[in-house]
Amino acid sequence: MPQIRPVSDLRNHFPDISKAVHESKEPVFLTKNGYGDMVVMSMETFEKQQYEAELYLKLREAELEAQATEKRLSHSEVFGSLRKKLEGNRDV
Repeated sequence: MPQIRPVSDLRNHFPDISKAVHESKEPVFLTKNGYGDMVVMSMETFEKQQYEAELYLKLREAELEAQATEKRLSHSEVFGSLRKKLEGNRDV
């Protein structure tokens, strides 16, 4: 269940909010005059969300690319090509 607290708690109870976001790994929603105003979360949670968002974007791009072409490559074809490229760069 999300934690919802008044924005004044950020000033008056910062250590409690910091502890809550780190222990629960969930954001704390702050309100101002009874309305949602901002969200506070730990850096770890933020970075995880950013990573997941980027991953989902890459997966969506891959899905769209797969829909646009009938060409499919096997694991050995993909990694074989990459190995050849890497070996070619070692000679430089």
